[in-house]
Amino acid sequence: MTTAPKDDTVSLDHAVDLYLRHLTIERNMSKNTVLAYGRDLRQFIGSCEAQLAHEDILDVTDSHISEFLYELSMSAVKPRSAARKLSAVRGMFAYLVRKELVENNPAKLVDMPKYGSPIPSVLTLDEVESLIDAPDRTKPEGHRDWTMLELLYDTGLRVSELVYLNIRELDLRQGALRITGKGDKQRIVPFGEYAQDALEEYTEITRAQLLTRSGGPSSSPYVFVTRRGSAMTRQAFWKNLKRHAATAGIAKNISPHKLRHSFATHMLERGMDLRIVQTLLGHSDISTTQIYTHVANQRLKQLVEEHHPRG
Repeated sequence: MTTAPKDDTVSLDHAVDLYLRHLTIERNMSKNTVLAYGRDLRQFIGSCEAQLAHEDILDVTDSHISEFLYELSMSAVKPRSAARKLSAVRGMFAYLVRKELVENNPAKLVDMPKYGSPIPSVLTLDEVESLIDAPDRTKPEGHRDWTMLELLYDTGLRVSELVYLNIRELDLRQGALRITGKGDKQRIVPFGEYAQDALEEYTEITRAQLLTRSGGPSSSPYVFVTRRGSAMTRQAFWKNLKRHAATAGIAKNISPHKLRHSFATHMLERGMDLRIVQTLLGHSDISTTQIYTHVANQRLKQLVEEHHPRG
């Protein structure tokens, strides 16, 4: 169990501990039931940490909870299991309301998962271009972020695959990555000219600049690094992404997942075979990939309605 913060804030981690203690002592639930609640809520904590909404329970909103469910759906978690996890989050916030630690239960604003995958929202091509152009490339950190955005949109990588990309997995000559994804399954992911140009300049110049104080280019096995010599974290990249989206004037709720969704949708819109998109994304089940056909069809219908002379 963690200890409470010294100031008036209550971290999400501490809130979960309080709730689990309540289930054990006051509700007298079985050990296995409490452990199950704990697993679901720890998973929720991990999502909120990536969204930078874990240090103060008051920072958690319905948008963070929706993003958690969204991540579950993209990980092929069944709706029944996702609903159970949402129930755990709802129960925790209901307890926090009773204890007057929060005023409202944000989980009440989130609908229970329904059978069938939700249709993800995506960025337009103009928004993607604006986002990629947002980092200040005159600075090493900005050039790194620009390269990461180019590669993320060019390949549809998962954010964990991007931030922990190893130098050995990068083949600039062939223009491809060797990615070890979920379940330790390996796949080859090609990238285009934009990402290749960005990566060549970054690996030859910028990466060495970032690693100057930590031992030079050979001091880290990772492609994308900080000045401390460590790999970029999911949380740090998410924070940078939100900042660049604000610079680009993008009002949509932004996440690394949204660029992955945008990549898949834009590929299908341009006629790429669904099986190829499945391979590039590293989906084990094509039903997970098929959600993007619905997005592409929905966007096509919208474009027809906007531009048809009788639309």
